[in-house]
Amino acid sequence: MRLKKIVILWTIALLALPVFAQVKVTGVVVSAEDGLPIIGATVLLKGKTSIGTATDLDGRFTMNVPSADSHLLVSYIGMNTKDVKVSTSEMNIVLEPNSQVLQEVVVTGMGKMDKRLFTGATTQISAETAKLDGVADISRSLEGRSAGVSVQNVSGTFGTAPKIRVRGATSIYGASKPLWVVDGVVMEDAVEVSADQLSSGDAVTLISSAIAGLNADDIESFQILKDGSATSIYGARAMAGVIVVTTKKGKAGSTRVSYTGEFTTRLKPSYSEFNISNSQEQMGIYKEMEEKGWLEFASIASASNSGVYGKMYQLIDSYDPDTGYGLEHTEAAMNAYLRQAEYRNTDWFDKLFSNALMQNHSVSVAGGTDKGRFYTSLSVMNDPGWTAASNVRRYTFNANASYDISKTLRVSILTSDSYRDQKAPGTLSQETDPVSGEVKRGFDINPYSYAINTSRTLDPDEFYTRNWSSFNIFHELDNNYIDIGVTDLKFQAELNWRPFEGLELNALGAYRYQSSVQEHHVKDHSNQALAYRAGIDPEDATIRDINPYLYTDPNDPTALPQTVLPKGGIYYNDTYTVSQYDFRGTATYNKVWNTAHIFNIMAGLEVNSTDRNAINFQGWGFVYDNGGIPFINPDLFDQFSQENSQYYGNTWTYRRSFASFANATYSYAGRYVLNGTIRYEGTNKLGKARSSRWLPTWNVSTAWNAHEESWYRENEMLNRILPHATLRASYSLTADSGPDWVSNATPVYDPYRPWRPLYSDQELGLQLTDIANSELTYEKKHEVNIGVDLGFLPGNRINLSGDFYIRNNFDLIGEIYTQGVGGVTMKYANVASMKSHGVEFTLSTRNIQTKDFEWTTDWTFSKTKNEITELDARSNVLQLVSGAGYAKQGYPVRALFSIPFVGLNEEGIPMIINEDGEVTTTDINFQEFEKTDFLKYEGPTDPTITGGFGNIFKWKNFRLNVFMTYSFGNKIRLNPIFAASYDDLTAMPKEFKNRWTLPGDEQYTTIPVIASKRQYKEYDYLDRAYNAYNYSTERIADGGFIRLKEVSLTYDLPKSFLEKIKFSSASIKVQATNLCLLYADKKLNGQDPEFFNAGGVATPTPKQFTFTLRFSL
Repeated sequence: MRLKKIVILWTIALLALPVFAQVKVTGVVVSAEDGLPIIGATVLLKGKTSIGTATDLDGRFTMNVPSADSHLLVSYIGMNTKDVKVSTSEMNIVLEPNSQVLQEVVVTGMGKMDKRLFTGATTQISAETAKLDGVADISRSLEGRSAGVSVQNVSGTFGTAPKIRVRGATSIYGASKPLWVVDGVVMEDAVEVSADQLSSGDAVTLISSAIAGLNADDIESFQILKDGSATSIYGARAMAGVIVVTTKKGKAGSTRVSYTGEFTTRLKPSYSEFNISNSQEQMGIYKEMEEKGWLEFASIASASNSGVYGKMYQLIDSYDPDTGYGLEHTEAAMNAYLRQAEYRNTDWFDKLFSNALMQNHSVSVAGGTDKGRFYTSLSVMNDPGWTAASNVRRYTFNANASYDISKTLRVSILTSDSYRDQKAPGTLSQETDPVSGEVKRGFDINPYSYAINTSRTLDPDEFYTRNWSSFNIFHELDNNYIDIGVTDLKFQAELNWRPFEGLELNALGAYRYQSSVQEHHVKDHSNQALAYRAGIDPEDATIRDINPYLYTDPNDPTALPQTVLPKGGIYYNDTYTVSQYDFRGTATYNKVWNTAHIFNIMAGLEVNSTDRNAINFQGWGFVYDNGGIPFINPDLFDQFSQENSQYYGNTWTYRRSFASFANATYSYAGRYVLNGTIRYEGTNKLGKARSSRWLPTWNVSTAWNAHEESWYRENEMLNRILPHATLRASYSLTADSGPDWVSNATPVYDPYRPWRPLYSDQELGLQLTDIANSELTYEKKHEVNIGVDLGFLPGNRINLSGDFYIRNNFDLIGEIYTQGVGGVTMKYANVASMKSHGVEFTLSTRNIQTKDFEWTTDWTFSKTKNEITELDARSNVLQLVSGAGYAKQGYPVRALFSIPFVGLNEEGIPMIINEDGEVTTTDINFQEFEKTDFLKYEGPTDPTITGGFGNIFKWKNFRLNVFMTYSFGNKIRLNPIFAASYDDLTAMPKEFKNRWTLPGDEQYTTIPVIASKRQYKEYDYLDRAYNAYNYSTERIADGGFIRLKEVSLTYDLPKSFLEKIKFSSASIKVQATNLCLLYADKKLNGQDPEFFNAGGVATPTPKQFTFTLRFSL
């Protein structure tokens, strides 16, 4: 009996064993379309749905099931439910979408969210799709790729940043540029460069791009956050949008070694693209100038600039005992000399530009296991230079690794480093003469500007006269250049901990250091150095008395002009450094109830510290020919003292900010989504008042996935025609701390030296630069956004995403004028406002899809309009008519005006209407700011319509990509080519063929006369007439264009061949970039509608061809 009881008990125990012997199951759920993890997917035990869990932010799950024979039901919104048998090894579950809508994970830089639960306006761009081979700056690849994102290549020189706008301007005086976030860390600029400065051509623009050190091959994707709902998590840093860059990471599996080699050649510009006179046409113009007294020996002997005629007179005047005169002073000899110049037709583009091969090599190693993953890469870019005296070498290193210390704890480490060694032509900053209305740059030797503006009659091997000194462009480029060294280091660590199911804690710390050193070498025998000695060495009293680069002691009435640079050259040094610390901690909780209720909440704290240092130094008398020893001249310090100039400076700025934030999302049955964000932050940049320095920003948004409704699913016809339909809406408040140079929470005092007539009386003092503004606060923006996402036809063959938005920007920084309280009559404060609205859409279609052939099309379109509703700017005439445009109430942020042109007078001089409504030639005040209503409004300088149109054709292993960009709605000021006087160094456009030459011509032409020397003396301020003509209604063009941006053909090597050579993938690609303008205003005559020809270091984006080889082992 006892034995029977024992047997029964053992039998019961064995039967009950499976109940207590739980099996632990782990896995990851991913999307079939893109392989990305699905966040918040429901995993239930089949037959007992009370047992289940949800996937975390990495798409992973862990749960216990009764036995190894159990089955799981895995489901998610918009996906087909999948029945899978459990496995003791990690499961990889792939869900298929039931509506074929592109299912992507939105990366905000602070976390990830499934797009079906995301309520904001955003665009994700694959780096592989956007990448332009042969273009090292990744920001330029975004042009035309995202609706609402405008990218203007105002300069194509490496290191310069394009002008990027997300839904147009958001500030009047601020930069309005989006925030760059790379792997969760904000990339601060080394130096603040305004939107207008980007097109200035100044040397500082070479370090204006915060991401110039990123290797394009290391980029995985771009996520562009556009509306307040998308950007609100960044609060008062994201009013102008956010571009989130995600770099490549390692994945579990075999180690892969990849190589990319890009070989690029750029086409030289051609004179056939421009309307520049050839040497025969130019000599005809010079003959007229000679007749009008400009090129006679008496006029040209002491001229600051002279070319062919000046050289001819120098040769006539030169004598060598052995060879005689340089040129006989006979009519026959002079005509023969000028005839050589007439047929010279020097091709400056060919001489100053190069087709040299630019190379970019990148090697990466990636791999990992279930425990750890790693990615590391090294790249080298060598650009021998498109123009003379320019080259770039860039080295980048990127490494990241993540390791699972346990199943709940992961640590990630990342470093991104780059070094750039660059050379550029020497340049000084751009200057504006407010009296004559001329924008100029002293000693400009920009190769592109030189080729366009220099006469083709000149001999490239000869020295001519410029700034009263000998000048040859090639000699000057060898002796006047800038060396740039940029070091960019970033170290980042991240810790992820999941203490229990649904909760994830994240801690991130990052340090970034960037140093940019610009060394401008003006050597002893450069034209710039010689100009400061012209008239003294060699001695010439006539030149001495008119040379503005010489110094005359104001304390000595009998003093003669003297040089402050008797020996040597000039050494300029500008060093900019930025040290940046970022710390952030977040907690994220995900919960799914009954498969229908999805809840996500994230909360966190963020601390940022940015220190900037700018050091500048001018070393006059630096004798390069003698090992760099300084030759100090005391007259230099006298001049600096009397002009109150500084020859060195050291400026520090410190920015501190703290923020707390929270975001919550709720979704019911995948049909209705509700989202809310709040962020509270403060910065030391703004006013002392708590309400000024601290600001709460917020967002409320919702979405309705109509296709998830039961009645929608049951309608078979509706499902076939419109398988996907989502409606989104949001209302938000975001902000920006305003222009970097506006920070006067307390009174701003600057040291200075009061002017004293004698050097011995010099003293130091303090002056009030800006009175305190304790109420200085954030610039703010309210935004309403309504969007739709639609998918048409079975398989979602057509996708349409559209948004309409209305913005109200207030508390913007503007000018306010006082009665002089505190010694200041004007200050900047939060007194301006503007409004804007726009519409944008993206249309993607799969036109044809067969086994061997596929054709897809993408079209992006956006239109935006803004208007300043409140501003007392007191903009003057010159500001309003200059090419960059300026701010005026009732008009767009960058409005362009013109001086009304009414024709030529009986002498061929331009006539315009002035501020008093009078028809005049020279009586115009460019500094007038009260009476500006006489100006004609032309339009904005920023485009209002932008987009792109691309087609990809795939046939077997071939892939053809044709991509166009377009831009409309803006106006362009034509290059200022007309002047009251010309010299024989200058090239004239072919428009001069139609110039006024005889009385009566004013009835048939609008091209002004080449003024005679007599007219120049008779008319007071004749230069005003010609500068006014340059800024008149006659010199305006439409800025719209359609550009063939990319044509590329890629061939993927067959897998059968790759298996034989042990490669996992390999491809070759041929690409043409910026091939041509399909449409542009004919008045541009070759002028690139995106490019501002400001000289300095600016060059347009070139036409180029790239061969690319890629393979992986």
